[in-house]
This record gives sequence, structure tokens and C-alpha cells, in this order.
Amino acid sequence: MFALSRRAMLAGSSAAVVNAAMPAVAQQTTMPAVRMVETNGIRLAVYEAGAGPAVVLLHGFPGLAFSWRNQIPALVDAGYRVIAPDLRGYGLSDAPQAVEAYDITQLTADLTGLLDKFGIERAVLMGHDWGGLLAWQMPLLHQERVAGAIGINTPFVPHWMLWLHPDLVKAARPGEKSFIADPARDPIAQMRAVYSSKMYVLLFQDGHSADEAMERDPRATLRNSMRKDLMTSAEWGRLPPEVANMEYYGQPIPAELPGKDVQTDAELDFFAERFKRTGFTPGINWYRNLTRNWASGLAVDQTIRVPSLMISGSEDVVLRASMAAGMHAHVPDLERQVIENCWHWTPEEKPAELNRLVIAWLKRRFPA
Repeated sequence: MFALSRRAMLAGSSAAVVNAAMPAVAQQTTMPAVRMVETNGIRLAVYEAGAGPAVVLLHGFPGLAFSWRNQIPALVDAGYRVIAPDLRGYGLSDAPQAVEAYDITQLTADLTGLLDKFGIERAVLMGHDWGGLLAWQMPLLHQERVAGAIGINTPFVPHWMLWLHPDLVKAARPGEKSFIADPARDPIAQMRAVYSSKMYVLLFQDGHSADEAMERDPRATLRNSMRKDLMTSAEWGRLPPEVANMEYYGQPIPAELPGKDVQTDAELDFFAERFKRTGFTPGINWYRNLTRNWASGLAVDQTIRVPSLMISGSEDVVLRASMAAGMHAHVPDLERQVIENCWHWTPEEKPAELNRLVIAWLKRRFPA
């Protein structure tokens, strides 16, 4: 684990002081104190530390600002101001009930409002999983507020076609050999033509059975979701469609789980306590806006015009490294890196390697 330097602790705002009210596991990882910030009509729980060029860290599903516990002190010691929110619907942040409250318009407005509150004109946005999708959408919708973008595991794929990439498409219907994604068609409608209705993204669209199953035992759900050292990406691709297409949410959780835990017991307890507060529905509501997000972006030029960094995990079976191969066509100023022997939870699986790559890029493009 990294520790905040005396310089960084003194240079940051009062929020950089470890909060005695935080659970012990958060104190041990030198998480900054949490502060509630009003933005876009809601309150976000925000962890801020350091001074210098601003870097905003955006977690994924099911994650928290705490997912960046190994990156925050490293970035601060490198000379950057770090802002890590529990995103809308997560952790201690507000969780509106309406599904449409989680569309891309609201999610990006949360971030522009957050920058306004901190007096920051432009920031580097770094996101993992769904946070990566959000980081890529920010320069499309609010380019004037974005200095640079970093995707961790999540590539930029235009018009929300991410879940239709050929690497992830396995024919769910007999005799189907191939599928060509059409940016002019609703991505959810296209997924229904390819995948079983039990594929997790589609399962999230149809009722709340997945939400209810996941919420019966949040800790077990999180432990089942956050695995590493499973199998290679190639081996995963040879599995039966119902496995490879991730038809597992809502299924009974086996007593013996494959691979290894990403979290320690104490860290997992912290995540579970937060998800007991919110449930999983707010996070799943992000998925329930895919059609709305696609429709709202049809008239938006799908070119990322800021310096960008893409870091993939070599063995990520959800967001495969090969999915970033075509990014240069839409992201002209792009550097690509791959972390070997890394699955999906890169910020927690390979923190030292990730921090090294991110800080090296930041120092080249946005010197502290």
C-alpha cells in the first residue's frame, strides 16, 4: 500500500486528512476524508486529496470510490489533485429512484457540476468499467471540461456498441455464424438478436429478478463478481455460450468459487456495507439507459479530441484487450498499454503496474 506523504497531506484541502469516522479498513489505506458535494440536484460523496493538475477517478459496477484506494495516494505523491466520487447511485451518494435519472446526460452533468464546485476548468477523467464509459463520453459531450481521458479496461466503442463487439458475440441461435453491429440500430435490440435473454445486460433490462437475487446476500454477490486468476481470455472464449456470455447474475452462488478473491475480507466487508445501503438497483439502472444513451448520441460526432490513454488487462474476459484494437480510428491522440496476467479488476489486481503506466503518461502529457 502507498502512504500519503507529509507534503501531499499538507498541500491538499482539509478533506485530505484521514477521517476518524471512516471504517478501519479505509483508514489503513489512507483514503481521504469524505465530503458531501451538491451537484446537478443531488449530493455526491467525494474523496479529495493533493494539489496540482486535477484527475477525477470514476469507478465501475459494482464499485465505489474506495476501488481507487491504491491509486489516490500514488497520484497525490506524483503531484496531482485527485477527486474520487461515489458516483450517482453508489456508496454514500444520493440514489434517485427513477431509471432515467441514470442516463448519460445526468451522469455527465454530475461531473461538470462537480468540477464547477471545485473551481476546476478542465480535468483528466480516468475511469474503469462503467466509469471508463463515462470517461469516454465526457469529451464527446463536454469537451471543454476535459483535459485528457484514461480508460482502464474499458475501450471507446462508438454509439454504445461496446457489448456487440465480435469478440464477445457467441451465437445463441443454432446456425448463426456471425453478426455485424449496426450503429443505426438500438444496441439492446441488436443484443436480443444475438444473445440469450439470460445474458447479464439483457437480464438487467427485463424486470428486477437480478436485482433481487443479488441483494439477498450483497457480500456473497460482490465476492462472486470480483474474481481474478480465473483462466485465460482464450480459454474463456471456448466455454459454452451460456457461460461465455455471462449468464450468471440471478443464479445461485456456489460455495466453491473459481479463481481468487480480489478483495481482502475487510475490504469486502466495506463494499458489502455500502451496497446494503443502496442495493444494486441504482447501479443496474445505468445499464437500463443504454437505449436512451444510444438515441441521444446519434447526432454526436464520435471522435475523442483530447489526449487519451487506454490500459487493458490481458486476461479480461468481459472487456477484452482486443476490443481496443480499432480505437485509433476514433481517438487520434491515443496511447495503448496492456498489463499482462491481469483480469477485469485492474485498479485492485495490479495497482503498482497501473499506477506506473498512468503516472508516466500524466507526467508526459500533463506535468505536475
